[in-house]
Amino acid sequence: MPSSVSSVQLLGDRLCLDFVNTTPSHAELSWEGFIVLLEATRIVSAERGAKLLVLPQSDPQSAQGLLLKARRLSTSLRKALTAMHRKQKIAGEWVEPVNEILRITEGHDELVFEDGAWHVEFVAREGGLDWLLAAIARSAAELVAEGSKAPLRICANPQCKLFFYDKSRTHLRRWCSMSTCGNRSKVATFARKHSPAHRDA
Repeated sequence: MPSSVSSVQLLGDRLCLDFVNTTPSHAELSWEGFIVLLEATRIVSAERGAKLLVLPQSDPQSAQGLLLKARRLSTSLRKALTAMHRKQKIAGEWVEPVNEILRITEGHDELVFEDGAWHVEFVAREGGLDWLLAAIARSAAELVAEGSKAPLRICANPQCKLFFYDKSRTHLRRWCSMSTCGNRSKVATFARKHSPAHRDA
């Protein structure tokens, strides 16, 4: 499990963006991918994540119910974020899954000491699993509320298309990550400029 968590790239700079980025637009969120994200973003501990990973075997109905809600939230958020990026209107049905999670996940934040450090953890009032989506829904609500002022971007790499929140000083960031997509673009540009066909032109 640690290797899966360490391989997760949290490039969105907002929890809701990392959640949407977990799956490409043409794929569905998997249970394992969802749990790995929850661990990587510290919504759950590694111990809790390990227990959740086997939930589809021990309680398939609960796991399937939560996964369906997570997939609905992911799909709706992708539509809302795409509209925001294009400076288009966000449809009410796209934010309804966010509001649904916010309504049923009343609770509070609490400071918890873990792995030698304090961190904030959400404690739900109810004992169900929906609380696992609460922080994501809250992050999404805050981003949508920013409206057109939000520096929401999509990676300029056409094969990537990850969402990210541009906190750069100039707000001209183009890549989800300079070390991956940015470098690939630079290498491709260099190769084109130094190819025999380009030199002969």
